[in-house]
Amino acid sequence: MKYVLTLYIAGHTPRSEQAIRNLQRMCEQNIPFECEIVIVDVLEQPKLAEEARVLATPTLVKESPHPIRRIIGDLSNADKVLKGLDIVLLADNSEHS
Repeated sequence: MKYVLTLYIAGHTPRSEQAIRNLQRMCEQNIPFECEIVIVDVLEQPKLAEEARVLATPTLVKESPHPIRRIIGDLSNADKVLKGLDIVLLADNSEHS
């Protein structure tokens, strides 16, 4: 399984940089699958943000696997982010077997 996560940011602000760090840490520490991270700066690529209907930044979109899920904020609470994105961890699967 491969997760594709797109993070929409607005410039290289401290809030944007924190969201990037939080996302990278969350993927490394919590997702036991391949995780592709795409960073889109809405100031540099406004058309992509418009197509994705991003209205606030930072916004994280789980593009794949479906269903698509969105989270807005700095991603500081990994548990809430993972639940909000409907990302099931291997440890969770083993508990329900």
